[in-house]
Amino acid sequence: MGSGGREHALAWALARSGGPTELHAAPGNPGIASLAVCHPVRADDLASLVPLAAELAVDLVVVGPEAPLVAGLADALRRRGIAVFGPSGAAAQIEGSKGFAKEVMEDAGVPTSRNLAVARPPCVVKADGLAAGKGVWVCRTQGELDAGLRAAKALGQPFHVEELLEGEEVSLFALCDGTTAVPLPAAQDYKRIGDGDEGPNTGGMGSYSPVPRLPAAEVADLVDELCRPVLAELVRRRAPFTGVLFAGLMLTEDGPRVLEFNCRFGDPETQSLLPLLEGNLLEALAAAAVGALRGMALTASERAAVTIVLAARDYPERGDSGTPIAGVADAEATGALVFHAGTALRGGRLVTNGGRILSVTALGDSVAEARDAAYAAAARIDFAGVRYRRDIASLAHA
Repeated sequence: MGSGGREHALAWALARSGGPTELHAAPGNPGIASLAVCHPVRADDLASLVPLAAELAVDLVVVGPEAPLVAGLADALRRRGIAVFGPSGAAAQIEGSKGFAKEVMEDAGVPTSRNLAVARPPCVVKADGLAAGKGVWVCRTQGELDAGLRAAKALGQPFHVEELLEGEEVSLFALCDGTTAVPLPAAQDYKRIGDGDEGPNTGGMGSYSPVPRLPAAEVADLVDELCRPVLAELVRRRAPFTGVLFAGLMLTEDGPRVLEFNCRFGDPETQSLLPLLEGNLLEALAAAAVGALRGMALTASERAAVTIVLAARDYPERGDSGTPIAGVADAEATGALVFHAGTALRGGRLVTNGGRILSVTALGDSVAEARDAAYAAAARIDFAGVRYRRDIASLAHA
């Protein structure tokens, strides 16, 4: 369920698992349509999604975006006897409410940033609820703080101010079945629109995986330290978490600190992560949905992946619609994967239909090699106003 680059990557990975006899998507996109039967039902239309899943007699529903999960889609599906990879509405509050997440982390003994009683720079302003990845303002000056507070108030939801942590930011993922957590490779993403992390926050402009400074053993330790205590606390609160628990971490001089938890796969981290996984993703997600992850592992190849997001000219302020896109087949001919996000078919021609238009992912024996391949493929795609960062993974060394 969903229509972005993350969902295209999930559909691609599920299709190559070899298990499903039928793959359906709601609503999907032109890229997903080459892998699945797409249905014109929005991912936030719970009243239509549940009957659709029942009518299709699906064996497993995989929910991509966070908003339907927070709204209780998984609960509605489970009441109809349909297995779901995704948390209940109560468990999804780990992303749906920053205040709830802070309480859970405090009770679980998980280190995080301190809330500040007085707003003064340097600090971070965060919207409490969902904001499509754009509800965080890093404020190092009074001017930035004033602008951040205005933007937060304009969202019309509660917000809070917390200390600004310094260090390297990492995305940590674990498949969960309520009690068991299976680590996945770590990733790094790039949230700001411009090179050098300049400009406003976006939904994500690129990513790479794995993170060279975090070997698999250290990733597993971080899952033990930061994710499993949260799973136990949610069980204690009678809201067991089933799905992928995604921790945004800051690796500070004083150790790792959790910036936030999310209740779904990241975008664009998923586009870098899934091509590295070996084994049957469908089998793992199905096991998580029924509480049977114990003893299961998803190994990752020793290669690296880099993803470049191609966005519309005026993103993130506004998207673009109807502009012809050329060169996707040329990019794929290099061996890269092109995941659709904001695209549509009009008159048989691929056109823009959103803010983040495409994700281009390439693999290599090192991050540097994958980066060169991703940029070479991205350069073959063209549409009026196309923009993308030129520094994705430039500081990663492998």
